[in-house]
Amino acid sequence: MNNTTRYLKPFIQADLKNKMVFLGGPRQVGKTTLVKELIKSEAAYYNWDDLASRSKILKNQIESNSKLLVFDEIHKYRLWRTLVKGYFDKNFPDSNLLVTGSARLDHFRKGGDSLVGRYHYYRMHPFSLPELSKNCEDDLLQGLIKFGGFPEPFLKQNEREWRRWQKERVSRVVTQDLRDLQNVKEISMIELLVELLKPRVSSSLSIKSLQEDLQVSPNTVDSWITILENLYYCYRISPYGTNRTRAVKKTQKLYLWDWSEVENEGARFENLVAGQLIKYCHFHEDYDGHKMELRYLKDVDGREVDFVVLKDKKPLFAVECKTGDRNLQSNLAYYQDRLKIPKMYQVHLGHKDYGNSSKGGRVLPFTKFCLEEQMV
Repeated sequence: MNNTTRYLKPFIQADLKNKMVFLGGPRQVGKTTLVKELIKSEAAYYNWDDLASRSKILKNQIESNSKLLVFDEIHKYRLWRTLVKGYFDKNFPDSNLLVTGSARLDHFRKGGDSLVGRYHYYRMHPFSLPELSKNCEDDLLQGLIKFGGFPEPFLKQNEREWRRWQKERVSRVVTQDLRDLQNVKEISMIELLVELLKPRVSSSLSIKSLQEDLQVSPNTVDSWITILENLYYCYRISPYGTNRTRAVKKTQKLYLWDWSEVENEGARFENLVAGQLIKYCHFHEDYDGHKMELRYLKDVDGREVDFVVLKDKKPLFAVECKTGDRNLQSNLAYYQDRLKIPKMYQVHLGHKDYGNSSKGGRVLPFTKFCLEEQMV
């Protein structure tokens, strides 16, 4: 399993023939390892966090005869957009660029010289069940639930090492990455926010409640969560519906990129499923160019389905999560009828498989669902 080839490798290799590639994703998700698999003898690698590499960048001592130039964490350099654009315009197609970073490169590229039309952007995700095995074995799923999908703790599967890794990763995101990219003085308050978010995973996110706990304005809370989203610590999803279903309009739900931080068993499983679905959405958006969205269903009467996946604003399928193989929830048939959702699933950690996804809903193990919808 240590030799697992990451799912984005062939697509990045193909795209580098036409444009430069930006690769974003959480810290320690495996971007550098993937880059090293792509690098050959004709490639040059520069990491902004490495003092020797930083010195060469600032002194303009970058190799210009390499077939591939890799800039890692270069978005932390204030003039990185100008540097990347200038190199690409001067040297492509004889030499190309791969730019990686532990923050949303699409966000931090804004401003300055436009890079539009010069790059393809990919978001790299933690391990998912189909990436680890085409057969989606149950023992691998149990490992993902317990240790999360980040390569180091998952591959080691050692509880002590997992706890240490998790603590160190969160500290680096909140202190090092945050200080490098944002002019935020209240680091300790954002550290507190991180702790307050964990028990709120999978529930309706109340900005007002967080505001009261932190004693800051609602706008400040929202801006801090946005910062954490840009640093790939968490993400929010919004409700989906129509006037016919009397859907809730504004309340969002929040999930973590590392679902192993979530203590509650049901919320952790739901977060794992969210991670699988957002990975599916991001891949088809980044590679195929479709507008993909992950939403949830809820109306003013409290009828809820955990997730619905949209492709070009139209629902593809919806997913309800249960840790046990319980009876089929009536909400699936209700929303399928009113929103014309082609397929409805209720996934669980058991073994039962019954029902019809196109007629009221299908109850099935999460492992089978991953095969059914060809998850990434």
